[in-house]
Amino acid sequence: MAIKSTAEYIDFFINLNMGENVPLLSFVNNERMVLKQKLEYKNLEKEPIQKGIEILENLVTEINKNGEKAVLEKYRR
Repeated sequence: MAIKSTAEYIDFFINLNMGENVPLLSFVNNERMVLKQKLEYKNLEKEPIQKGIEILENLVTEINKNGEKAVLEKYRR
């Protein structure tokens, strides 16, 4: 897994150019679901996947607390 920080997830989301059609919260929830499924694979390293899930869960909390617009502005590079 290449994404190691909240800012990298935000950059990834912005670069996908889905912001008009897909809310950040939906994107984050989908990414988290994919990572949880990857935990079931036996041949993948678990630690980076668990770190990604933790980042995404913190991001969900932050979006719910501060709103999508504020989170995007905070982490935009």
